Amino acid sequence: MRNISFKNIIYTILILGFLTPFLVLGYFLQVSTYDISSLINYNPKQTTIIYDKDGNKIANLFDKKHRYYAPFEEIPPHVVEALVAIEDTSFFEHPGINIDAIFRAAIKVLKAGRAVEGASTITQQLVKNVLLTREKKLSRKIKEAIYSLKLERHLTKEQILERYLNEIYFGHGYYGIKTAADGYFHKRLEDLTLKEIAVLVGLPKAPSTYAPTKNYEISMGRANRVLKRMKVLGWIDEVTYQEEIARNPEVYDDTLTQNQAPFIVDEVVRRMLKEGMEDIKSGGYKVYTTVDLRLQEVAREAVKKAYEMSLERIEEYKIKDQEILAKDPTWEVAPETNTTLLNGALVSLEAKTGNILAMVGSTDYEKSSYNRATQGRRQPGSAFKPFIYQVGIDLGYSGATKLVDVSRTYKYEKDGEELMWKPKNYEKNYKGLISLREALVHSRNLATINLVNEIGLNQLLTQLDKFGIENLPRDLSVSLGTISLSPLQLAKYYSSFANDGIQIEPSLISSIEKNGDVVYERQEITRFITEPTQAFIMTSILRDVVNRGTGRRAKAWGIELAGKTGTTNNNVDGWFAGYSPTIQTIVWFGNDDNSPMHRWETGGKIAGPAFKMYYDSLLKLYPQIKRKFDVPDGIVEVKVGKRKEYFSDISKPPRVEQEVKATEELLF
Repeated sequence: MRNISFKNIIYTILILGFLTPFLVLGYFLQVSTYDISSLINYNPKQTTIIYDKDGNKIANLFDKKHRYYAPFEEIPPHVVEALVAIEDTSFFEHPGINIDAIFRAAIKVLKAGRAVEGASTITQQLVKNVLLTREKKLSRKIKEAIYSLKLERHLTKEQILERYLNEIYFGHGYYGIKTAADGYFHKRLEDLTLKEIAVLVGLPKAPSTYAPTKNYEISMGRANRVLKRMKVLGWIDEVTYQEEIARNPEVYDDTLTQNQAPFIVDEVVRRMLKEGMEDIKSGGYKVYTTVDLRLQEVAREAVKKAYEMSLERIEEYKIKDQEILAKDPTWEVAPETNTTLLNGALVSLEAKTGNILAMVGSTDYEKSSYNRATQGRRQPGSAFKPFIYQVGIDLGYSGATKLVDVSRTYKYEKDGEELMWKPKNYEKNYKGLISLREALVHSRNLATINLVNEIGLNQLLTQLDKFGIENLPRDLSVSLGTISLSPLQLAKYYSSFANDGIQIEPSLISSIEKNGDVVYERQEITRFITEPTQAFIMTSILRDVVNRGTGRRAKAWGIELAGKTGTTNNNVDGWFAGYSPTIQTIVWFGNDDNSPMHRWETGGKIAGPAFKMYYDSLLKLYPQIKRKFDVPDGIVEVKVGKRKEYFSDISKPPRVEQEVKATEELLF
């Protein structure tokens, strides 16, 4: 009797010992308050991706963790099979913990005296990564089991897999399998080979050890074990296994941000913040821009090269000054300029749409991230003259209209004091009478000021209002472009010349998506400025500026270009603003502190070559681009003297050439 009782006691103890863990788990599963809401309502921080107009990635924006999210429907079946094969074969059968695996691991621990085999299911691994720490304590394992059992009661197996594959770290700063696929292989999930899938699912166990960017052979060995396990389970056949074993996929070692156009990215962020999108680095936005990455790169190169050419010229100027001084002691040597302050910017737009194709804010982003193309405000100088001349053309003037090019002293009052202003031409000479076309082609200041007087300052300002230009000076200085504008603002106003008389608001972002929904879409904003015929007359004059005027250095062979140079007083700013039949571009150079550049550096000399280099490269990239301007209906071509002139119903050809004396034209 005693033996039977003793045996019963032993059996009872063993049974209780076996059942106790399950009773404890069952109790805590029912009554514990362990919170699993962060996994039930899973909403991890996601990377925002910025694309160019062709869908090429410009940059990733993220906060600490770089993650692209993939819903379960996007995950290929082979990914699930490979993961389950190597990590948790009975995943679809167990309730969150694998009892058999736990006992196998326990026996091996007892035999070895140390932990030699894990027993964590995929569910437990997910719980450990999201809800728990990695501390190796029994209490943590108990919590892990409780969390896992609870989680499986609230989520389907597919939901657990979706969370696991988006949460787990895959090395190299990649969180989630979609991120890893793009980062390591530059592929979408659906385009991965089975070997590439095996590489990825083999990573979470030891991301550093199995990283294909650092330990390629070890990584491939781990992938082959995944493939072998799939073959053993009968999930792939021998032929597939041998084919995949033989593969050696190409692996990329990219930077996480992949920022290929920092000025574009910074401007996108500014605009998104303006739209109220505060969660830029965690919201998982897809931002589709208008930018052409290839043109962005050639724009950057053009600005940098033009800058370097200017520095070389300045050194040559110094040598030339000293050579002249040696022969002529009265020679005035140019003041020393601080070339470390010299900088430049370029912005290029599609003329018909206003889409920004390229934007460069400095000669070197690493040295200065300040975007002079959008944030800088400088005087355009003579680059502003076409707006004045367009007003004249819209009032009936033509390229053949005679203007007075003589000096005159103007009296004006400022702060109660009478002052005098005597403007000069850059060349410091006078032509007497000059055609409107030649006045703009050669950027004659005096002819422009006298044109303003002839139109009437009040009428001119009223007409200029149609361009929407803000803060125009309300005096004759408007003739010389004393307003402050950014290159992007000037590009907006110049669009009326490049776009047949219709001004268009520049756009950088086409659309923004979040969670598959469009949260922002570009709205086209236009403004009628003038008739196509009048805009063409201006284009024909600006075309001459490039072909034989102050903008000759901007000429690119093989394409018609129109544009205007701009150099402000004392050579503080140098501009070239111009366009081809389809693309307009603004280039600016100057010192950041508004001090003068070298006295021989003009808009045509410093900005013109950058413009030319940009279009030379553009023609190589897009040889099929439109190369000649269209002549609109209503334009009449007449030979006046040795040159062609263009007229319309508004700008009519002169009836009789009358001889006019310059002195008579000075009667106001």
